[in-house]
Amino acid sequence: MDAANNAHHHHVYRMTPPIDSSTASPEMTHGTMMLHMTFFWGANAEILFNRWPGERGGMYALALIFVFVLAFIVEWLSHSRLIKEDSSAAAAGLIRTLLHTVRVGLVNLVMLAVMSFNVGVFLVAIGGHCLGFLLFGSRLFKKSAVASGSASRTEQPVTS
Repeated sequence: MDAANNAHHHHVYRMTPPIDSSTASPEMTHGTMMLHMTFFWGANAEILFNRWPGERGGMYALALIFVFVLAFIVEWLSHSRLIKEDSSAAAAGLIRTLLHTVRVGLVNLVMLAVMSFNVGVFLVAIGGHCLGFLLFGSRLFKKSAVASGSASRTEQPVTS
């Protein structure tokens, strides 16, 4: 086997020489799209998938909505109680594991979207987490037990 076939067979490929930092621009080219290495503002982006949303403004808006919803769902999954108290321990454990796996997957998708370095994506990811936490994690919209007249012993003042 010659050296070229041996390198291909073992999945060893020659790397391109490093870019001279004195002449390199802050952006690296990949095909026809520019991959930004610093934060930038603009609808001409590539988020999560190859050539998506591309140069189409409507698809960029859809991508922003998609990232916002992903971040919002992450907060909902983080703060919701989807398991009934009368569930068996095995069923509850499996459901919690499944929900945790879905949440971690969505968190990583949001992180990868933010790694596009697009300021709009960054802002909608923060906005989705913010609104999701406000609705599901904060106590702003939750009824307090004291207000509804069904306070527990731990919430009642101690008298001596």
